[in-house]
Amino acid sequence: MAKEEQEIEDGAAQVTGILTVDQLQEAVEAGRLDTVVVAFTDLYGRFMGKRLDAEFFLDTAASGGTHACDYLLTVDMEMEPVQGYRLANWKRGYGDIHLVPDLTTLRRLSWQDRTALVLCDVKDNVSHELVAEAPRSVLRGQLQRASSLGYEVMAGSELEYYLFEDSYRRAGEKHYQDLAPAGGYIEDYHVLQGFREEGFHGAARRHLRDSGVPVESSKGEWGPGQHELNVRYADVLTMADRHCVYKECLKEVAEQMGLSVTFMAKFATELAGSSCHVHLSLWRDGRNAFAGAGPGGFSDVFRWFLGGWLAHLAETMVFYAPTVNSYKRYRAESWAPTGIGWSHDNRTAGFRVLGQGKGSRIECRVPGADCNPYLAYAAALAAGTDGIRHRTEPPAAFDGNLYAAGDVPQVPGSLGEATDLFAGSEFARASFGADVVEHYVHFFRTEERKYRDAVTDWERRRYFERI
Repeated sequence: MAKEEQEIEDGAAQVTGILTVDQLQEAVEAGRLDTVVVAFTDLYGRFMGKRLDAEFFLDTAASGGTHACDYLLTVDMEMEPVQGYRLANWKRGYGDIHLVPDLTTLRRLSWQDRTALVLCDVKDNVSHELVAEAPRSVLRGQLQRASSLGYEVMAGSELEYYLFEDSYRRAGEKHYQDLAPAGGYIEDYHVLQGFREEGFHGAARRHLRDSGVPVESSKGEWGPGQHELNVRYADVLTMADRHCVYKECLKEVAEQMGLSVTFMAKFATELAGSSCHVHLSLWRDGRNAFAGAGPGGFSDVFRWFLGGWLAHLAETMVFYAPTVNSYKRYRAESWAPTGIGWSHDNRTAGFRVLGQGKGSRIECRVPGADCNPYLAYAAALAAGTDGIRHRTEPPAAFDGNLYAAGDVPQVPGSLGEATDLFAGSEFARASFGADVVEHYVHFFRTEERKYRDAVTDWERRRYFERI
């Protein structure tokens, strides 16, 4: 292990690659590190930030932070400033936000040369309070609610993605058509095909492990070139941070190798979608609060949390499925859920209950790989803790094929439908605040409008000659 790496106890895992400020100082003096990336996620979940000289970071930014333009929380995918937001607009002059490093996230990036990363909270440049609309702030707000009830929150993200032999630049030049998948057939758990892609996935596992994101496993998934790489569970804020580092790592390692990966929820009509199954459990005094003497070995807290999560899933769907593409994943017998129901270890259900004792947890299979983890986890906590407060009872567990159930509520069918539910939700306003709801409603409506205004390849193929 390099001298600058710190081992931190994290459940059963030892986390390597995490740095203290003193260890960063030592590494800088020894010439092993000279750059620190300071970053936060925008509404899409992309890293935004700066590369700082490491000595400058130590002298100034580690304690005082740095600044960025507030338009970063109001731009579209093309980085165009979108009007209609209260937070930032031309009338207000697009001022600064204050990026405050969370030094517990400081880590070396093993796939980059002499570079470290620190994640930031976004604060108002004048009041120095958290900017409520920033994704990490949204999750922090729900963590406070869980803490007020006496609970710690543990979480895990299971992300799926497709790997292609085309570079990102080449994929763009081909207009993302006729890309060469890394696998030639459905490779779910298929060790031989996984071996063929091990050059990339082995490197990704090692880089994540050495950069403060301990890994459990990787495996082939239900599509040619589709894989799932799982990292170890942690407290929910750490897990959301790891999720974002994971995505950045895989994209940048793919870039280095002349490959590309996509976390689109549905890359192609005929292929399986890519999910982000999220696992949650509540803990108190070192014990899993979901374990108990109730039916199946679960507690009242588990039952009420599950009840709340189910009850508020539809009206917070935009935080699990944030793009137009997200909703094309929800198809019967596709491994993506269509019904808002729960079951014990049943992959046709939107919610799957797993584990016993300290391993008791709820798996939500609704989010796609395109979700912003801070928002997805915030939605889950808001709903679950509301269920605990109101002792919300879940419906009976479903037994059988939930795809074929005719009396189970269905997930919203489009981004527009989901946004309408979110916009009209008193629960969302009470949980996240009216300003946050207004901000994200405008964000999702803008995304939907841009898609609605676009002419697609499907339209040209269908209408060019025959209409």
